Amino acid sequence: MGPVQSGTPDRFADDPAFAVHEGGKLSVRGRRPIGSIADLALTYTPGVARVSSAIAAEPELARRFTWAPRVVAVVSDGTAVLGLGDIGPAAALPVMEGKACLFSEFAGLDSVPIVLGTTDPDAIVEIVAALAPSFGGINLEDISAPRCFDIEARLRERLDIPVMHDDQHGTAIVVLAALRNAAAVTGRTLADLRVVVAGAGAAGIACTKILLGAGIGDISVADSRGVLHTGREDLTEVKRWAAESTNSSGFAGTVVGALEGADVYLGLSGGTVPEAAIAGMAADCIVFSLANPTPEVDPGMAARYAAVVATGRSDLPNQINNVLAFPGVFRGAIDAGAHSITEEMKLAAATAIADVVGDELSAGYIVPSPLDRRVVTAVAEAVAACAVEHGVTRRG
Repeated sequence: MGPVQSGTPDRFADDPAFAVHEGGKLSVRGRRPIGSIADLALTYTPGVARVSSAIAAEPELARRFTWAPRVVAVVSDGTAVLGLGDIGPAAALPVMEGKACLFSEFAGLDSVPIVLGTTDPDAIVEIVAALAPSFGGINLEDISAPRCFDIEARLRERLDIPVMHDDQHGTAIVVLAALRNAAAVTGRTLADLRVVVAGAGAAGIACTKILLGAGIGDISVADSRGVLHTGREDLTEVKRWAAESTNSSGFAGTVVGALEGADVYLGLSGGTVPEAAIAGMAADCIVFSLANPTPEVDPGMAARYAAVVATGRSDLPNQINNVLAFPGVFRGAIDAGAHSITEEMKLAAATAIADVVGDELSAGYIVPSPLDRRVVTAVAEAVAACAVEHGVTRRG
């Protein structure tokens, strides 16, 4: 934001959000003082040439003598920014800066926000792959579905550093942690639950995958046209996978119909659900209504029927917040020298988050606070141990 002309009212002056963001939220500072010619000669030329030559001869030395291994790139094209949609790269940059601040604050990892002036998947893959030698991990962010699935899959296959699209997997990890504890509150296990997922975008598909991997009892997924089933001819490749992997009864109706007698509503769509549908769910049902800023199901209404209610909002109990997952996941993967983030590592992260709640578990406290500093340590340790156990580390 440029300087305000003298005598011109500053229309942003009374909004504290703009004050926090003015001039950006990040800076890059050197870790070594330069107070003498000797310091200069070691930090830059000629001393740096010896280090660069050593790395050229033994590329693995870059992990010791550069910052790359402990720096995460936060990459977005601005096409699916939470609550805002396709706002483009420049408008998405404050969000990516904020993500970088969270990496630093919670995981002690440096992070660089990168917004791209293209939405072409081939171009995005090539750009990120070309930038990868500068980083120890790639956090894809706010890239719209279905492109995000293809971009992440191609980069995971191509790169030997952790790559994760957080809108998919960060959400899924925290949802699984919360649902595991919500089931416990109501005296059930994951295997006892019948779940209806409203939304077949990035988060909905990722949540479905992780819940299947965790042994969920039964699950159906719906998009704006109704529940996914194998008889539909309008399905993308990803939705086809979901139809073939879920909805064992072959139900071909609407979300409202699917919710009749269901144990769990998982809302990731931004749509709306009538009160009658929630009232018709099973006794002691669980409602996770995660659209922001307006949940699909009014939390107050949901509480009249559900034993446990969670949202994505920070001003209500049981906030499903990705910050519980991604800092610790990347910290653990990087600490272990992992070359990827596996499904087992995500499951380990979810268990670690759920376990932090411990004996304090209640209907109003199924996940820790995003400010609980125990979470990153627990998640990082669990992810690192899992990476070593499954042999996905450079030392494994």
